[in-house]
Amino acid sequence: MPDHPEKTAAPETGTAPETAPTHLVGVGPWEGPLPEGDHWDPELLANGDTRNVVDEYRYWNHDAIVADLDTKRHPFHVAIENWQHDFNIGTVVRTANAFMAKEVHIIGRRRWNRRGAMVTDRYQHVRHHPTVEDFVEWARSEGLHIIGIDNFPDSVPLETYELPENCVLVFGQEGPGLSPEVHAAADATLSIAQFGSTRSINAGSAAAIAMHGWVRRHVFGQRVN
Repeated sequence: MPDHPEKTAAPETGTAPETAPTHLVGVGPWEGPLPEGDHWDPELLANGDTRNVVDEYRYWNHDAIVADLDTKRHPFHVAIENWQHDFNIGTVVRTANAFMAKEVHIIGRRRWNRRGAMVTDRYQHVRHHPTVEDFVEWARSEGLHIIGIDNFPDSVPLETYELPENCVLVFGQEGPGLSPEVHAAADATLSIAQFGSTRSINAGSAAAIAMHGWVRRHVFGQRVN
């Protein structure tokens, strides 16, 4: 007979097999008197909230969550080039949301694969720039340092670089990396220390490391050596 993974094997005592418990995500309908306030979502209160949000935002409506996040966002931005429809962009957006980046910037193609974002793009401001020139002009108008992350001969170690508070961290395509145009426009390009046989790490992973480096410096006050 075929196996049934959703059930456990019956013990030798002859008792019936047990059905594996179902893992529930989120919370069910609100219990007790309904709370008051414009930030509550009546439909979620009635039916439950299974969204990918922290407990603080359970039952809140979408606009209220974004408005609250806007009061807490950090001053750094993240940008990624999208000339070949890079599948890492969704992961970068999700990580930017986790580390509370002010905005994510897509340079190049407007369309990008949102699957890896796990719906976090609904809560994260995402801006599109059709060209590198447009992006650079915007960054300079905002007074932001452009910091590229890539393995160039002139790159300096991220681990020992004093990341500026007001900056935009820029990542290139998986494979080709940062374009020559971004490399030329960057105030600095940083490399991430690696100790294995591979030449580079995936763009989504590099973005997470760089963002965490900014958080360690400017949220926790950890200075570099």
